[in-house]
Amino acid sequence: MAGDGVKWDGLLKWSLAHSDGTNPPRNLSEEDRKWFMEAMQAQSVDVVKRMKEITLVMKTPEDVLEAQGVTPADIQDMLDELQEHVESIDMANDLHSIGGLVPLLGYLKNSNAGIRAKAAEVVTTIVQNNPKSQQLVMEANGLEPLLSNFTSDPDETVRTKSLGAISSLIRHNKPGIAAFRLANGYGALRDALGSANARSQRKALNLIQYLLQENNSDCNIVKELGFPRIMMHLASSEDSDVREAALGGLLEIARDRTSESNAVLAEEDKLKQVLQDRIEGISSMTPEDLGAAREERQLVDSLWNACYNEPSSLRDKGLVVLPGEDTSQPPPDVAGKFFEPPLRAWTAKPPSEERSDSDVDKKKTAPLLLGAGPSGGS
Repeated sequence: MAGDGVKWDGLLKWSLAHSDGTNPPRNLSEEDRKWFMEAMQAQSVDVVKRMKEITLVMKTPEDVLEAQGVTPADIQDMLDELQEHVESIDMANDLHSIGGLVPLLGYLKNSNAGIRAKAAEVVTTIVQNNPKSQQLVMEANGLEPLLSNFTSDPDETVRTKSLGAISSLIRHNKPGIAAFRLANGYGALRDALGSANARSQRKALNLIQYLLQENNSDCNIVKELGFPRIMMHLASSEDSDVREAALGGLLEIARDRTSESNAVLAEEDKLKQVLQDRIEGISSMTPEDLGAAREERQLVDSLWNACYNEPSSLRDKGLVVLPGEDTSQPPPDVAGKFFEPPLRAWTAKPPSEERSDSDVDKKKTAPLLLGAGPSGGS
């Protein structure tokens, strides 16, 4: 019936009845087909309607929202819902056509740090593995506020989220990479490596490794900026992911044959000491820890071999490849796993590691809708 909305309980029961696996598939009747298509179309229309409502709020001046009692927490909840909607590539691309992309990018300059951080998260979801939205964000000058927040925002979470958005925006995006390089992006990455935040260090290291894989000549830039010594220091980090990412970056530099980077690294006494320390640490690991350190074991051995033209002592000890491990796999791509496609689906994403327990438990509510607005007297 009109006005009743989509009968999701009925749709679920209908789906189960027609796909319980006990009966062979059958052709749908015209009536069933019509009912199903109307239900799905209604859901699609409803999502577009919600995105238009959210866009209306994003376009509303901040003082008007405050006058109606809208808080920064309300805005963040609204952006949470928008992020779920744009998990769908179609919805992500539609955000621009309904006028929502530009005001979303405007939230990157909001006075509230939580809103700036959440806006960067939504941008990450929109552009990840999505060339069309990458182009739309670039054309809307979205890289500029992201770079500004990454390099100079006083809030560490905003800086880290902005770096994540930049990573997704420029991946497999040559104009984006070129713009990042011209904006002294490597200098900003070097500063991020000096952060005490392990998450920021990991994101920066993984982006560096990806950029070096895309353009090996950038090895000259990172060497001139002093990245190798910073990476050597981070290769001794207590955070295993930071260690792996640092070793992966050093391996990319060592593989650059155009400027004999491996010879330059080999002359670094610090690198040999770092690798020897890691070999000792790995050699003393329990069997369980050795299994978890598979990538680090292979990276240490590969880097030693690239710099000194001989296998590391890990190989003599049988610790590079443990019994039962696949020997046909190439050295691990540490950076690649951080750029895996997200699950773009209609369902909400599972809670990410960055959400607190209180965020996960918090009940989702429909985003705020504007009323007529305060009456203004001139």
